[in-house]
Amino acid sequence: MSTQRLSGLVAATYTPFNADGSLALSKVGPMVEYLIEAGNQGLYVCGSTGEGVSLSTAERCEVAEAYVQAADGRVPVFVQVGHNSIAEAKVLAAHAERIGAAAVSATCPSYFKISDQESLLETVKSIASAAPSLPFYYYHIPVLTGSSIDIVSFMQAAGDAIPNLFGLKYTDSKLYEFQQCLQLDDGRYDVVWGCDEMLLGAIATGAKAAIGSTYNVIAPTYLKLMEAFHAHRIEDAQGLQMQSIRLIRTLGQYPFHSAMKELLRLMGHDFGTCRLPQRALTSQETKDLQRKLQSLDWLANLVADSDGSRS
Repeated sequence: MSTQRLSGLVAATYTPFNADGSLALSKVGPMVEYLIEAGNQGLYVCGSTGEGVSLSTAERCEVAEAYVQAADGRVPVFVQVGHNSIAEAKVLAAHAERIGAAAVSATCPSYFKISDQESLLETVKSIASAAPSLPFYYYHIPVLTGSSIDIVSFMQAAGDAIPNLFGLKYTDSKLYEFQQCLQLDDGRYDVVWGCDEMLLGAIATGAKAAIGSTYNVIAPTYLKLMEAFHAHRIEDAQGLQMQSIRLIRTLGQYPFHSAMKELLRLMGHDFGTCRLPQRALTSQETKDLQRKLQSLDWLANLVADSDGSRS
């Protein structure tokens, strides 16, 4: 099992769809080239951003394989395999191991809420056991899973019970809790930050890596933020974080991931729209969003007009 920890930015990748809703896997290769060129040092596939829960098991396998093949070992590919069916999650984990993914990650089931630590431990242990040679990262995102289990206590208990538990994707806003996870057992776990709009605070707390949606579109901004922080140019870092916040707040006025896919389209990467239950933008929302994005002067050079020309 690899013991190399993540550093820098890891893009939570989108899944490309055709107009009829089928997978458009030919779009994956060019996107991977773009993401690597933009400075991303890893890819996180079929997570919340990639609509993993809206794909069939077969589709998730196809998407994972497409990203692993396109990355071709240049950056690590993490495959998120969480599922309401533990059996299906194990199928996905075993497949990720076979195709050469760098690591497996999983949320806990979300329909039947897990209400005690022991049940969560047994669930995660079962999923991780299906890919024993790969590092396993538990994906903590309580706003979507509804899990109320204390994550610090869980990680303490899970360490000896799950042999390949290597890290944690922490997608919550409690910096104090994130710091506790970072420092558990003298820094035993690779704890990765998951809230783009709070990256600066996470770095100040000790984060070395982050996984996020907006690293698909403005990775250079975040890299400059990280550089400014480490060079003790705090006001510059704050200004760059504010650019991120303004973008995220703009996108958040609409169904977020559908808005992100529209931004990707304006940047030359047409990944279609999201599957139900996430709705597409209306034509008026699309026009309004484009206008608002172009009003962000620092972003305008990345955004094409509706006729495809750059601003």
